[in-house]
Amino acid sequence: MFAIYSKELRSLFLSPLAWSLMIAMQLVLGWLFLVQVEQYLELQPKLAALDNAPGVSVLVIAPLLNSAGVVIMMLVPLLTMGIFTRESGRGTLDLLFSSPVSITAIVMGKYLAVLTLLAAVLLLVALLPLSLLLGTRPDIGTLAAGLLAIALASAAYAAVGIWTSSLTQQPAVAALSSYTLLLLLWIINLTGGGANSPLQQLSLSSHFQRMLSGLVTSGDITYFLLLILTGLVLCVYRLERLRREG
Repeated sequence: MFAIYSKELRSLFLSPLAWSLMIAMQLVLGWLFLVQVEQYLELQPKLAALDNAPGVSVLVIAPLLNSAGVVIMMLVPLLTMGIFTRESGRGTLDLLFSSPVSITAIVMGKYLAVLTLLAAVLLLVALLPLSLLLGTRPDIGTLAAGLLAIALASAAYAAVGIWTSSLTQQPAVAALSSYTLLLLLWIINLTGGGANSPLQQLSLSSHFQRMLSGLVTSGDITYFLLLILTGLVLCVYRLERLRREG
């Protein structure tokens, strides 16, 4: 598994696409961050006259991390679309199947490589709100909960992306399938219903935004872990089926 992890990680970090996506993400989030800070500074005189006025955590950090969650959701399918489609195109998928490594180890090696890259992405995202510590005192608990939400959501995006990459030999189709599924999970709660309705419980955005508010529950964490597990199990099942058919 370590050999697969090392190979995939090297491939990801040497990919111009990965670096281009990270630069684009940081430019977009950096601009949004500056705009939100400027708006906060303009509102500050009015907020000072209010009791229990919202602070920088509510007006700057939470919107920034919410935007980061959406931007990373757009980035991850492009990173994962070639995880298995690239192997199919090169004809190396059969070599992987014939190697003395289990399908589970293959999937986990590639998944951990993607997670390592996403850890670097998370660090870039975290630097923006952490820079506020130089001039203000944000709520560290809310910030930590928001970063945890980003980390769990990114891991879930990656699991879904790797699974869709195993379903086709076309990278574009894999990316589009991943986008479609993730977007559906994000907006499925727009049909309405109470907080405990089935669609609300299935909604990725409901769990994500609740954590951004600083409320971390076992239900939210369990949701993301189940989504990750489902994506990885489906990917293993798909590859096992391909190996049997091959």
